[in-house]
Amino acid sequence: MRHWDRIVAWLDEHAPLTAEAFVPPEDDSAVEALEVATGLAPPGDLRAWWSVCGGTADLAYAEVLPPFYTPLGPSDALRSWRLKRRFWPADPDSEAGSPTVGFHPRWLPIAFDGCGDALALDLRPGVLSGCVVEWDREAGGMVKPEWTGLDEMLDRIATALEHRGRLGHCEPLVSADGRLGWRTD
Repeated sequence: MRHWDRIVAWLDEHAPLTAEAFVPPEDDSAVEALEVATGLAPPGDLRAWWSVCGGTADLAYAEVLPPFYTPLGPSDALRSWRLKRRFWPADPDSEAGSPTVGFHPRWLPIAFDGCGDALALDLRPGVLSGCVVEWDREAGGMVKPEWTGLDEMLDRIATALEHRGRLGHCEPLVSADGRLGWRTD
């Protein structure tokens, strides 16, 4: 997963405390357990990411994904998906990328923020299947996709880090102790 490798290389050099938070990938049985429990087949790009990124130990914060998100490994993604069942919409028939109230059962969490919000892959059918959505727990829904897919998201984040550039309303900021954060407008 070339874009994740770019991110990790940047973290190693500029934000080592954040880099240290990540754990090795889980074995394939964790992805298989998630697939069986959710009925969702993680797409190839997510499987590839999980083959190199296991999330963080004990859900430690490593806010690599702007503005405040930490990647999840497959076991923690399954826990997150199960916790969000109580937010499922009454009418789950909708296309990928379309606005929704609630956390759709065909969304697969890929990152958390510690406040109940999540980044998820939208695996509903449709042209935008596989897009990355941001679910806002307080607002109770999602308005629009953030990225067309995981590969685009990781590429744009890597580019923003490498050039210390903006990504939407966020700008990378490294603390004196070597932790990455994102300054927001």
